[in-house]
Amino acid sequence: MKKRLELLSCAALVIVFMGSCGHSVNRVDANTQMDLSGDWNDTDLRLASDALIKACLATPRLSQFNPTRGRLPVIIVGNFKNASDEHIDTSILSQRLEASILNSGKADFVASGELRQQIRGERADQQQGYTSDETMAQLGKEVGADFILTGSVKTIVDRYGKTATRSYFITAELTDITTSLRVWIGEYNEIKKVIKNPSVKP
Repeated sequence: MKKRLELLSCAALVIVFMGSCGHSVNRVDANTQMDLSGDWNDTDLRLASDALIKACLATPRLSQFNPTRGRLPVIIVGNFKNASDEHIDTSILSQRLEASILNSGKADFVASGELRQQIRGERADQQQGYTSDETMAQLGKEVGADFILTGSVKTIVDRYGKTATRSYFITAELTDITTSLRVWIGEYNEIKKVIKNPSVKP
């Protein structure tokens, strides 16, 4: 019995060792372009966001806002829809756009979505009598947004035999909240991939 247990233990160690031998990790520069599956990746995100940010900051409607109103335009981030055929976390794209535009000094952003609800909850909690009058956040002091930033990611896939092409179309739009007029529309459609021998999907 003891010998049998020893053999089983040795076999288990061999299996673990063989499994660990097939695993390796190599660190690469964050800007290294890598396409393993043909799906949306960090390189696509960087290319699209950089192009859209540059176009948005160059739009006259944004640059002329400060001289005419005497303040920076205020933007809120709306929904960035994933209308592609794959899983894409579009929140990363919208956050990158927001951070770059805000850091450019050409616009201010107000909180949106879940964060706004958290802030309002904290503000309401401060009205319960536990917070000093000197440090209590006041009600009715939120800054209203002038524009809302929205967008989408779409794909077109063309297949023939074991080869497929995947094209991405990324758009971002800035809309005047008061008038509902579009003041800027940006589109990036420079990402096209040829994928050979797709196993499951292109």
